[in-house]
Amino acid sequence: MSDRNDRISEEVKKELSLILRDDIKDPRLPEMVSVLNVKVTNDLKFAKAYISVFGDEEARKKAEAALVSASGFIRKEISKRLNLRATPEFSFIIDNSIEKGINMSKLIHQIIEDDKIKHVEQDIPEGKDDK
Repeated sequence: MSDRNDRISEEVKKELSLILRDDIKDPRLPEMVSVLNVKVTNDLKFAKAYISVFGDEEARKKAEAALVSASGFIRKEISKRLNLRATPEFSFIIDNSIEKGINMSKLIHQIIEDDKIKHVEQDIPEGKDDK
């Protein structure tokens, strides 16, 4: 991607975040929605928005339906807010990488704790632990 395209993608991401936070009133869209990334094509006709939704699979599906339903409104708002040659059509990709990262962090933490317990048990000399 070119620097210009990167800047446009970043501006679209910023505005999309604000629109989702302030303007979309669909009850299917939970409060904990984050725009992780936006990739706009060079001709500005299409944009992929990577969205993180806090919740279970049902919450993600509802959020995706709400985003698809609001895509025309989102496109109109982006058009008003950004002076672009063309306003992209959005496709939304629900990205659960943050959730995977949290789970991975929990697993690592659990392994570290289990390892500490194992080392403590190994450090106790035989016959000394029953007084």
